[in-house]
Amino acid sequence: MCRAKDEIVRYAPLCVYRFRLIVPHRLVDAQLCNQQYHSYEEIEDVPARLKWCRHHMGLMQKEVAEKIGITRGHYTKFESGETDYIPSDVADRLAELFHVPVTDLLDEYNSFLYNGQREMLLDCRKRLGLNQRAFARLIQVPAATLQIWESGKKRVTKSSWEKYLRDYIKVNEVCS
Repeated sequence: MCRAKDEIVRYAPLCVYRFRLIVPHRLVDAQLCNQQYHSYEEIEDVPARLKWCRHHMGLMQKEVAEKIGITRGHYTKFESGETDYIPSDVADRLAELFHVPVTDLLDEYNSFLYNGQREMLLDCRKRLGLNQRAFARLIQVPAATLQIWESGKKRVTKSSWEKYLRDYIKVNEVCS
């Protein structure tokens, strides 16, 4: 701000304060989350854990997305459960932001990918003493598909993981 008096220009500092407003629907959403879950340990699914952590840090989805370097839409898909794959680097940044172990933010499928699908498949196959063709028959996938998965050229989809690998790897803990 400035003012001229007696041909002298005087400047006064202008202080601008910025306040973050709490939008009512955000408050209601946070209260519902707190009523549903009393502690973080009670939460079974990844989307609910992400939402709980975000609410307890007082952050909006947009702010979380900015802090971890992704778009709001991308983060929203994680929190809504719309996407089934959380890239390892994003999982690491989320865990760091929320101060929780990365393993807490991952379901079985994402843990399988985070730990390295290629390494887990190779290790499982080798521990069982099977070649690629025999292992592919055992898990009921074409040998070419197993070869692509083991090479790391293609990520195992969640539906394929659930159909061919999840139960098998659970039963044979030697492979997990």
